[in-house]
Amino acid sequence: MTRQQAFELLEYYADLYNQSSFIENDPISVPHRFTHLPDIEIAAFIAAILSWGNRKAIIKSANRFVQYMDNDPYNFVRHCSDADLKPFLQFKHRTFTPTDALYFLSFLKHHYTQHTSLQTAFSQHLNPADEHVGNALIGFHQLFFSLPHAPQRTKKHIATPLRNAACKRLNMFLRWMVRQDNKGVDFGLWHDISPMQLLCPLDVHVERIARKLNLLHRKQPDWKATLELTQNLKQFDSIDPVKYDFALFGLGVLQKNEIW
Repeated sequence: MTRQQAFELLEYYADLYNQSSFIENDPISVPHRFTHLPDIEIAAFIAAILSWGNRKAIIKSANRFVQYMDNDPYNFVRHCSDADLKPFLQFKHRTFTPTDALYFLSFLKHHYTQHTSLQTAFSQHLNPADEHVGNALIGFHQLFFSLPHAPQRTKKHIATPLRNAACKRLNMFLRWMVRQDNKGVDFGLWHDISPMQLLCPLDVHVERIARKLNLLHRKQPDWKATLELTQNLKQFDSIDPVKYDFALFGLGVLQKNEIW
């Protein structure tokens, strides 16, 4: 497949899947239940962090987490008591345990007592001239685990480029919050980070299709692979390269027929 053919394919499938019909069966459906910015942020953050495994199971777990927050995420994290936290002693999604859930809530409560948006937890570490969000992810990881009672085990749920991790879930969360278009899937509510700085979330499905299209050659699906893929996508659209996540993911998971 030529570069031009790859471009046309990605353009077609990005447009096909970047539609409101995509929302219902994707974890992004969880934050789409809300209209208030902090509620969207919290629900999106939880849904993104829980996003590994079967999509139906992810959505079920994320909705259960939100239900335990009385379907009122912002007010819950601001005012929850020890008694309110008891349901989370039973929460589990794959390797995400009650210990992790309780620390996530603790961090969110700490953050929202000082800030009105979760955006600052990322954007304060990023310069407008930065090519990508790497510094934001590094800074967020350090901030997230800055509380004195941060459990060591929870660190595996927040990736960082310093460990050469692909940071798929955080990059997906940033895509949701930053990308702006008129399709109604991504929220585009954060303006201190540019869509040009976003990095493509690299999961096994995206990786497989990217290799088929000769957009990814690095063998390990790590941070350097994320940078390589995004840099190649920027050759197709330097302003909004991560829109092609819809195409790569859609071709990898949703497209039933072999097209090659």
